[in-house]
Parts: sequence; C-alpha cells; structure tokens
Amino acid sequence: MSTKDKPGPPPEPVSAQSSLRNSKMTSFVAFIVIVSLLAWHSFDHVDRGSIDDVCPQASALIPEKNYKLWESLSNTYSTDSFKLKAINWLSGAVQVPTECHDDFGPVGTEPRWEKFRAFHDYLLVAFPLVHVGLELTKVNTYGLIFVWKGSDNVVPVEPTTVDQWTHPPFSGYFDGQMIWGRGSIDYKGGLIGIIIETMLENGYKPTRTVVLAFGFDEESGGAHGAQTLAVELKDMFGENGYAMLVDEGFGYGEQFGRVTAMVPTAEKGSMDVRVEVKTPGGHSCLPPPNTSIGILAQLLVEVEANPFKHHLVRSSPMYKVAQCLAVHSPDLPKRLRKDIIRSKYSDKALRSAEKQLFADTGFKARVSTIQAIDMVQGGVKVNALPEQAWAVINHRISTESSVDETRSHIINLFKSLANAFNLSYVAFGASITDSTAPVYGNLTLSDAFEVKPLEPSPVTPSDGAAPFELLSGTIKATFNSHRRIEWDDNIIVTPGIMPCNTDTRYYSKLTPHILRYGHLRGTVIDAGVHTVNEAISADNFMEIIRFFTTLILNADESALL
Repeated sequence: MSTKDKPGPPPEPVSAQSSLRNSKMTSFVAFIVIVSLLAWHSFDHVDRGSIDDVCPQASALIPEKNYKLWESLSNTYSTDSFKLKAINWLSGAVQVPTECHDDFGPVGTEPRWEKFRAFHDYLLVAFPLVHVGLELTKVNTYGLIFVWKGSDNVVPVEPTTVDQWTHPPFSGYFDGQMIWGRGSIDYKGGLIGIIIETMLENGYKPTRTVVLAFGFDEESGGAHGAQTLAVELKDMFGENGYAMLVDEGFGYGEQFGRVTAMVPTAEKGSMDVRVEVKTPGGHSCLPPPNTSIGILAQLLVEVEANPFKHHLVRSSPMYKVAQCLAVHSPDLPKRLRKDIIRSKYSDKALRSAEKQLFADTGFKARVSTIQAIDMVQGGVKVNALPEQAWAVINHRISTESSVDETRSHIINLFKSLANAFNLSYVAFGASITDSTAPVYGNLTLSDAFEVKPLEPSPVTPSDGAAPFELLSGTIKATFNSHRRIEWDDNIIVTPGIMPCNTDTRYYSKLTPHILRYGHLRGTVIDAGVHTVNEAISADNFMEIIRFFTTLILNADESALL
C-alpha cells in the first residue's frame, strides 16, 4: 500500500436490520484485562413494576484520572496520519501467513509452526516500545505473554482462519475503505500492540498491571497455545488472580430499531465425533446393495433429519437478550414484547416467546446444541468397493446440556440403522450391539481429534457485576466518542452466549469474570470470517482501537476488587 492511500470517510454507525443475527464475533487473539437507566416504552397494560429490574444498563464510562490522555488519544485516532499508520500496521500483520490446521503436530516436531517465527519478527519491528517497555515471556516457543507492570501491587488486568478472493488472502490490501486478508478480523483485527505502542509513545504508565496473552492455535483447539499459556498465567498471578478477562467475541449491530452490543457471558461446549463405517471390499462390477459410503451417507442423513431440541430457559444468557430486546427495542413485534415481559412468571408466555424467537435461526442456534457435518472421506479407486468411509460431525453444546447428553443423542440415533445394515456398533469404546453376532461390517464412533470434548462454560456474572458494568460503560463511551455524540441509550449492552469456542476454555481458573467481546461492527458472515474475502472497514478498525484504549484506561482506575 502506498503512503498516498487515505482512509475513507466514516460510514454510518450501522445498517438498519431488524434481525437477531446482528450480534457478532470478532478477533482471534486473547486479551486478559484486567445507576441503571431503563428506556421507556409503552407495554399496553403490562405492569411497570414487572419490568423495573429487567436489563439494567450501565452509564457510559469515561476515564476520569486519565481523562486528558484519553481525550488526547481520541483526537490522535481521528487524524488521517494515525489512521494510515494503524492501517499499515494491520496490513503488514495480515501479510504474514499464520494459519493453522487440525492435523498440526506438537511444537518442536511439526515444521509448519515455524511460520510463527516470522510473525514474531514482524511484531518486534512494528512495536519496538512494547518489547522494551513490557516483560515478554514466550510459552511453548510461539505463545506470547506481555506483562505491563503497574505502579501498585493490584493485579486486575487483561489476557488480552472455494471461491476466488477479490484480493489475495495474505495481501493486506487497503482499498480506501476496507483492509482485506485472512486475519483482518479474526484475530489480527484486534492487534492490541497498536494501542500499547501508542500509549507508551504518550508516556502512559498503568497503575494496575496489564497482561496480554497471545495464543497461536485457537482455530485448532488451543492445545499447543492457550492451554500452555493458561499454566504460565496461573503461575504468574495465581488462581483467580485476574480481575477480568476479555477475549474474542461479539460486537454490535441494530436489532429491532435499537443498536445492541452482545457480550457473551457463557460459551458453548464442543465435541467432534468421527463416524466410521467399514465393510468388505471387492470389485465394483459385483457390488452389494450398500457400500460403506452409501451406509455412511444414510447415517449422515439421519443426523441432519434429527437436530437437537432445546427450550429457552430463564437462567440462560439468551433469555437476558430477549428481556433486553423487550425493554429497549422499539421495533420488536408487539405480541413478542408482551410474551417476553410476562414470561418471567408465566411458562405459557415463555413457550410463546420461544416459538417467535426461534423463528430466527441465529437466535435458536445460540440456545440449542447444534451439529455440522464438516469432513467426509471414503474410497480409493473408481472400480474398487470402498472398505472404509468416515465423516466428522462438529457439535456446539448448549449451555443447558452436556457432553454426555450429546453423546447419548448420537449413539441412540444410529442404533436402528446399525441393526438394519447388520453392523457391529462400538461407540466411544463401548460395544452397543451384541459382539458375538455375525455382522456384515462395523460402525465406530469416536472422538475425532486429540482435543478432548469440552463442557459448556460457567456463566459469568452480569447483573450488578463490576467487570461487566465496566465493559458495558466502556462500550457506550467508545460508541459515543467515535461518533461525537452523547447519552447512554445510543447503544444498549446485553449478556449473551458465544456459539463458537475461544481460548477462554483454558482460562476458567484465572478469573470468574470472563467476557468475550471485540467491538466489531456488523456480521462475521458479511466480513468473510473463515471463508473468502475476509475484510474489516478502516473506520471500524479505528473504533476497535478506541475501545481497547478506553477499556485499559477505565480498568486502571476502577475499583474492580
């Protein structure tokens, strides 16, 4: 990108969409960091007393002790020169390929991890003050922990991858509005070194210690990165030694006439199941009624024909989302609003609200256990009967369910078909069919990879919890300052559920206050995450920089402990 390129004018805050699907995911790197107002609506005979405690909102939180620095940095972030500098930083990071795959072996034996050395070299050149001013610990060679020591002994802090590409996947191309390339949103878009480098340039020294933790294999389960980082982080400051942790998560978008930010306070579990069918081989000129591939195909059809069924429950963070929509979103359908408000005490109203909310597949997917057949393979030659065929089914487990319940569902699903095809059936090491009976072939279920199945996470406190309120106030202050507007109700903040998995799976012993948020505007689908044409707008990128700056300054002066 040439130095003559200039960022385009800021777009509108968010496109108007009346959809629940506008709560989004953002970057990949983990960061550990360290009054209520209720909008008025007419609820048509709903008792006002019944909604006074629904979805309380924190006020916009602007740093006080560090106000002059915050204001100075805000002004700096608005300049074309800084925008170009930040865009160049991100563009350079995107140009260093750092993708990982499910079949990568351990560090030290797998040569494909070596690409991360080049990324370390880039960070060293791009952010020299960070490497001088913070203490760096490398974990399992490629994991990075930066400790920004505070001036007192309080430790509250931050463990802060078919079709053709419009621009090459590692180009880092800036077209005047968008920065293109793998990682522009999904982890490199949260390049927090930009913020720390700029704050150091301005002479800032934190009162409280800030810890930045960077894994390198979150997309393949984090076993080599975050899992080893978690041990080191616990050794550094002890169990529950961190005031709060902010990792990748959603952002904000318009929902039923109100801009809403969803902060996941819980994360689904996950389980990858390998389904393998083995049958006798032979020449294709004399085929049996069903080959191993044909049998596997029927098993997979059975999977998709029988999705998991779950209900919306009052203890779920997604029920909190529904309550917030009912109280704060002016365009929510009248009947749905009434049902949500009344559902606090009425099971009938809860089921009615659930039916309406589940019409949105995005909302339903966050509540239910979901399944996706993502890998399949079988056969070796066109005229040879396939002796083996297998597939891998990815499950994201509801916060109201468990690994055992998910396993039981899929085991029971295949029993009748195993009998129909005369297959011996072994599931996760246990024999399901009579092992002495004569069989035509074998059906085996097993865990697909080395990463163990993951139970759903604990739910992070939200109502009245200081870390959640700090983050909420920071979101509001950032949203307002980026647009030079005021008031607390320009954007509302809700708890929510992370349907994907993050590195936080390994961090539960560091703090009970784990929050997943990155201030991305719009949908990850529109942004091309995990597919072609991943890109982030320069304006949103600058707002993300404002967000993390404000979060660090607010955390530095807040009574979190």
